Amino acid sequence: MPIDPNDIDPASGSRFPLPRREDLDDLGQRMYDQIVDPKANLIRGLKGPSGIYLHSPRISELLRPVNAYLRNQAGFSGRVREIAILAAARACDSQFEWVAHEKEALKEGVPQAAVDAIKNNSSTASLDPADAVVIELARGAFMTRRVSSDLYARAFELFGRQKLVELTVLIGYYVMTAGMLTVVDQQLDAGQAPSLPVPAPPVRP
Repeated sequence: MPIDPNDIDPASGSRFPLPRREDLDDLGQRMYDQIVDPKANLIRGLKGPSGIYLHSPRISELLRPVNAYLRNQAGFSGRVREIAILAAARACDSQFEWVAHEKEALKEGVPQAAVDAIKNNSSTASLDPADAVVIELARGAFMTRRVSSDLYARAFELFGRQKLVELTVLIGYYVMTAGMLTVVDQQLDAGQAPSLPVPAPPVRP
């Protein structure tokens, strides 16, 4: 049966409806309660990745602690975390992720120059060296598909082996989420304007 091309649910802004607690099994209801709990402090609540992943309660159960660890327990500053997330959004042209996190990045002290460099794939030469390493690592892993020996050495010096693993997984988590947002064609909210140039400009070293 053909899928209606006009397939965006008006409440969720995506191809998936917002999950309803009464439609979920016991596990899904427990995950639902965690997501809507104000203490969860989620940027988008049910209308975003957490609500999307809840359509598979087991996936939601597995991913939530991974996300919580990467975001809040791995020891990354808010600045590093949000640079990593913005770089993932840029790598995938994810307008939804970008709009959700650009203001968060500025609140966490990410300089506007770093935000603009990520947005425009421009040179990191004038940025703080630590900011530049995170941006370049994301570009190398998920855009140019190459991490040079020099970049690896700089990243290893800053983060060490364990944190380098965790930083790469953090970036990759948001690349995965950007893919999920693409599958369900998650739309921006009414009145929100896309702010990422698409297609992405070429990466400038």
